[in-house]
Amino acid sequence: MKTITATELARNLDRLAQKGGEFAIQRISRIVARLTAAAVEQTALEAMADMYRTLPEDAAAGWEADIRRQRLKDF
Repeated sequence: MKTITATELARNLDRLAQKGGEFAIQRISRIVARLTAAAVEQTALEAMADMYRTLPEDAAAGWEADIRRQRLKDF
């Protein structure tokens, strides 16, 4: 976790919000708070974009079959 001063936080809040992560806020050489960025809103496609790299092949095949079955039901 990165430590930043209260002054740095005040001056760079927008930039910190974009970067995300967790920060310890320091004031007069003492940590006074911890800041965790809010979750970034994503579409389902964005959230799952890299998931295929971590799934076993049989799980990915099962997902694909489930999607195809659902699409047929939707017609």
